[in-house]
Amino acid sequence: MSTGISREQLAARIAQDIPEGSYVNLGIGAPTLVADFLPQGREVILHTENGMLGMGPSPEPDRVDPDLINAGKQAVTALPGTAYFHHADSFAMMRGGHLDVCVLGAFQVAENGDLANWSTGGPGAIPAIGGAMDLAIGAKSVYVMTDLLTKNGESKLVTSCTYPLTGARCVARVYTDRAIFDVTPDGFAVTEIFGETTFADLLELTGLQLKDATQR
Repeated sequence: MSTGISREQLAARIAQDIPEGSYVNLGIGAPTLVADFLPQGREVILHTENGMLGMGPSPEPDRVDPDLINAGKQAVTALPGTAYFHHADSFAMMRGGHLDVCVLGAFQVAENGDLANWSTGGPGAIPAIGGAMDLAIGAKSVYVMTDLLTKNGESKLVTSCTYPLTGARCVARVYTDRAIFDVTPDGFAVTEIFGETTFADLLELTGLQLKDATQR
């Protein structure tokens, strides 16, 4: 069975779906890659929960400013007009419904849109929910960026989450290396399939009753 597209390719695909003029938060990890693929000329205002609005893409190695980092402590750039503010103000933006889109990673996403992305619940696991709970509930649209399968080959799309929830019924769309899934009242709908993966492959890999909403 074929493998999926790369994280960079997936980040570029997500970037295409972010509307003009959106205020967007990119979660720690793979979602931060989206900043490097936003279409040229499209105005998207990136927010980072450590207190910055107007974040730009990753800097060139010789242009790193150690004072400019995102919530994951990665070096970023600042676009003209960037604003800096207190952590509390940043969380007020998140909790107050002022973000149009957030892109988060996930351990599991359930058919009803439940999200688990902060702890496997394993022995000795360190709770590190950070601002994910605030983003999951506060953003107008929650996109998930993740591999379809775990390293053990288990589907991250599930009937119901077995890991601790980050947010209930909050996910609108899941972007994976194999396909894009919309969360609908009837479960997951496959809207786009990547590479040589087939709809039959997705049924086998997830074990779920999926709706084929592709135009193939």
